[in-house]
Amino acid sequence: MYNLTGRRIVLGVAGSIAAYKAVDLASQLTQMGARVDTVLTEAAGRFVTPLSFTSVTGRPAYTDMFAASETAPELHVQLGHQAELVLVAPATATTLARLALGMAEDLLSLTALCTRAPLVVCPAMDAYMWEHPATQDNVARLRQRGALVVGPEVGRLASGHVGPGRLAERETILGAVRHALGQRYGDLQGKRIVVTAGGTQEPIDPVRYVGNHSSGKMGYAVAEAGRDRGAQVTLVTAPTALPDPYGVQVVRVRTACEMRDAVLEACRDAHALVMAAAVADFRPAVSAPQKIKRGTAEALTLELVRNPDILGELKDVEGLVKVGFAAETQDLVANAEKKLREKDLDLIVANDVTAPGSGFGADTNKVVILDRSGKREELPIMGKYEVAWHVLDRVAGLLEGRKT
Repeated sequence: MYNLTGRRIVLGVAGSIAAYKAVDLASQLTQMGARVDTVLTEAAGRFVTPLSFTSVTGRPAYTDMFAASETAPELHVQLGHQAELVLVAPATATTLARLALGMAEDLLSLTALCTRAPLVVCPAMDAYMWEHPATQDNVARLRQRGALVVGPEVGRLASGHVGPGRLAERETILGAVRHALGQRYGDLQGKRIVVTAGGTQEPIDPVRYVGNHSSGKMGYAVAEAGRDRGAQVTLVTAPTALPDPYGVQVVRVRTACEMRDAVLEACRDAHALVMAAAVADFRPAVSAPQKIKRGTAEALTLELVRNPDILGELKDVEGLVKVGFAAETQDLVANAEKKLREKDLDLIVANDVTAPGSGFGADTNKVVILDRSGKREELPIMGKYEVAWHVLDRVAGLLEGRKT
């Protein structure tokens, strides 16, 4: 998606039983718009064939460092020169050693030596091999030179043992790839963005709470898009069922008061704040220390008090680009404009949560973006990551204007 579109990625595959997972990885990278050239070691060819990768990428897969063609007369260096990122998944102990020592014994190690693109390595091997001091020394050397090492994860290994050595999950690897590309090519490099997500939970007692239907998907999409554009992202999130985005600093909170404290702290040195969280306007005045029993009561009365206005407390912070969200059920634009003025925002993103494909929990959204100058941009229904990208286009423009 977006920061992968048209990117030239070399996928190196080493001789691990996890090599079969690389086929699915190549397929996903291709579907996300990348041009994937696969390089297999001789050992990798014992587990998977070059044809498997050609079938899912539509591009040649290479094994011979001396191979040449009319389109690639110097294949042994051309792949590395053209690459915008080199991903080695899985990376065996042997391949890690070659990369760390700068050897050029095969096409994969030669490609890594010829490139100046970001290097992402995803180890996969037996736990004893991974924990050996020689392997750890090689990994440390690669990290020192700027390589991004992803995994391995702990789990059941091919040997039957349980320990560190499993190839990282596909989504983790894809997140690392997008993070690495953003750090090298993103237009928000050097910027610090704070994003809030999820619906706060205001406790009634240890069991029950006052909350809302927010899934957190919109805020997490903004955090991922910011990461993919090279920003340092802090995600302040209320409880959700979503996994932590790779390369994003995650701060977990529960209540509106906790979110306020975390946001104010994170915004001390931030360039932009995107408040995508559904923060409860009110909370119970008193939270019972024990579960409230139903007993014979026919009704339960709760006294609610106002929660802090997080955006309101940031009105006087100079230079901070502030973006709010307005989830409405009626008078969408009028209510959004009112919030934009009252909270002194640079942008507000408004959506009708009763509209099909635009409500809580949906993977899509249909929004209107308004700014303080009166400009209004209505987007068609699209994925929340796409919406996030559009919002950050506007944020990037505002940040560039303030720098000027």
